[in-house]
Amino acid sequence: MYSRRHLLVAAALSTFAGAAWAQDATDAAKAKAEGKLVWYTSTPIETGQKIVNMFEKEYGIKVEMFRSGGSAILRRFQQEMDAGRVAVDVLTTSDPAAAALMTKKGLFAPFKPKNFDKVPDAAKDPNGNYIAQRLNLMTLYLRSDKIAPADEPASWDALLDPKYKGKMAMPDPSFTSLLVSVVGMLSKNKGWEYFEKLRKNDVLIVQGNQQVSDMLKRGERLIAVGSLDSYAAEDRAAGHQLKTLYPSDGVFVIPSPTSVVKGSPNPNAARLFAEFMLSDPVQMLFPNEGGYSARSDMPAPKGSPDLKSIKGHPGRLRLHRKRIAEDQETVHRNLPVKAFNA
Repeated sequence: MYSRRHLLVAAALSTFAGAAWAQDATDAAKAKAEGKLVWYTSTPIETGQKIVNMFEKEYGIKVEMFRSGGSAILRRFQQEMDAGRVAVDVLTTSDPAAAALMTKKGLFAPFKPKNFDKVPDAAKDPNGNYIAQRLNLMTLYLRSDKIAPADEPASWDALLDPKYKGKMAMPDPSFTSLLVSVVGMLSKNKGWEYFEKLRKNDVLIVQGNQQVSDMLKRGERLIAVGSLDSYAAEDRAAGHQLKTLYPSDGVFVIPSPTSVVKGSPNPNAARLFAEFMLSDPVQMLFPNEGGYSARSDMPAPKGSPDLKSIKGHPGRLRLHRKRIAEDQETVHRNLPVKAFNA
């Protein structure tokens, strides 16, 4: 998707205090006069719709939401921008590396909304070109009624054990941008050979995190690999016997950046909506639904550990934008073909 080298960010955020920032102003009257905005997002569909409904009720401004996987969203956005067509006002994906690259290209309008200072520095651009909407815990989870505690995989390397053959499912990084960061870092630390071995263990690649969740609930697969923990948390709340694992060699915590698009049709509504996503009601949606808020003053989801207590995957205990570089095009091109296609 991209032809230049840039960051693959999969940050286990170890610093949760943000510096003090001056808040940029919003103009609700001008936003209401614009009357609508367009939002491209990879936010889970039910959560995204709740955010839209809350905003429309609060301000009377129509939100046209286009929801798909993060990688699919980025492809659509990039194609439109390459064609000189700015059709979207606010962009939310789960690929901080892509957000950093698009910031360098000048595609975003800097904006530091209210509560900007409550988001960890590692999860935002210092100038406000992007800021995390939420934090995503990417790890392993499994059917606890089908796999005994003694047989649980204790690490990412343990997944290569033949006893797990035919039992694993994983989202497709060509659809889900969260997986680009996970795969990029695992391949950096373990080499592509790791994925060759995982393929030989018959890991099933499905479209996204929802499909992984569905596979486990139906019992068609028993272990979710590199998957979003909030789906497991919601399924547990609904009575499904799913257990989240915290591998001994670390988990991935990946921000989902939100940006106001430069030159967008409805700039005032865009800023108001971007600010609304950092408000208390929206940020509480995430822990209430089993996920993690972007703000450091919000609680962890019930029954889940605080992120500061979780071991991050080796190599990036905090985000260093110039230290962890990888070619994302290689990840997109090689993972489905080189690693998983028979």
